[in-house]
Amino acid sequence: MSSTAESLGTGAAPPDAERRIDGFVVSAAVIGGGLLAALIALETAPYLVALFGVGIILGIALYHGAFGFTGGWRRFVVEKRSAGMRAQIALLALASILFIPLLGNVSPDSAMGGAIAPVGVSLVVGSFLFGIGMQLGGGCGSGTLFTVGAGNIRMVLTLIFFIVGSVIGTIHLPWWLELPGVDPISLITHLGVANALALQLLVCAGLAWWFARIERRHHGTVERRVFAGPDRGLASNLVKGQWPMVWAVVVLALGNLAVLLLSGHPWGITFAFGLWGAKVLQGVGVDMSQFEFWTWDYPALALADSVLVNVTSVTNFGLLVGAMLAAGLAGRFNKASAGGIPSRSLLAAVVGGLLMGYGARLGFGCNIGALFSGIASASLHGWVWFAAAWIGSLIGIRARPWFSLSNQ
Repeated sequence: MSSTAESLGTGAAPPDAERRIDGFVVSAAVIGGGLLAALIALETAPYLVALFGVGIILGIALYHGAFGFTGGWRRFVVEKRSAGMRAQIALLALASILFIPLLGNVSPDSAMGGAIAPVGVSLVVGSFLFGIGMQLGGGCGSGTLFTVGAGNIRMVLTLIFFIVGSVIGTIHLPWWLELPGVDPISLITHLGVANALALQLLVCAGLAWWFARIERRHHGTVERRVFAGPDRGLASNLVKGQWPMVWAVVVLALGNLAVLLLSGHPWGITFAFGLWGAKVLQGVGVDMSQFEFWTWDYPALALADSVLVNVTSVTNFGLLVGAMLAAGLAGRFNKASAGGIPSRSLLAAVVGGLLMGYGARLGFGCNIGALFSGIASASLHGWVWFAAAWIGSLIGIRARPWFSLSNQ
């Protein structure tokens, strides 16, 4: 797990004796989270306060589970170790089991719906760019947020340019959508609930087998970390981390289901980045309504409302607080920023953030909104996003050494 943690910018796992709870950071997270919850409660309905709470749990799971898509992809490509990939596949399989029967049986009049998006040039180009950016930026959408919450200064720069790229993406998205593509394809609609679920589980099993086969060919054995139990005792692992991978898999899948049940739509992250950037521009006098994207129903409504009533923003705020709380409990807040940051690494954060932001808008989300929630919803675009982002990630991994970034 330590190499994964390092790749996520959370720092290597210290010995248990060094894991002292940081009382100041924990107190700040609790007080800050309480104030935010109160503001959300004053602004809107109780369900958004519940979503904020779900976001906190997701942030804790991401940090304590060191669960990042970026590091898992890179470790498999560079070291041929597949524990991170198999954990992600287990997450997709479990989420499919939770989502597909539910989404396949909702009333046509229900406000609940899956993460379904078109398949076309915009999706392929966007996810490809995102794949490059996630390796240079040092984390995907969720990875960027939870490492920022854990006090990683470099990732703050990645987030800032993630937001910049997202806003530019919103301006260009209507043009990209004019390029060739097909309407959203739901496997549930075309195959039915049982066949769609069976197909998804079959693909997940095939991918897990292939990842394990590659690892066994290079190392002779396969790491058993995905379903391993706690290594220091249940209470210590639960409070201070690091969680066994299977804990993070279960919490993230159930957390995404909770977001779906509370908001009517699966978990997403990056729409809020574009919204935050657009609000800043609007605040300094830029008329965002001149851009077509911000005249569409949902973006226009979000732009007019407070971010405290926006589902994605509220969940993201919870995630930041949860990651900060987890880092304080682990005694690791801001540890990843120790020792200085090379200038080329900062440049990679800028380039990676821009590519991820722009790519996420063209690709209808990041590893969470497009890959995780898209595949859990049995949308074909989720699988296409996975393939195109993987190719982009290979290029990003090859580019990392030029930016003084380790591939280990």
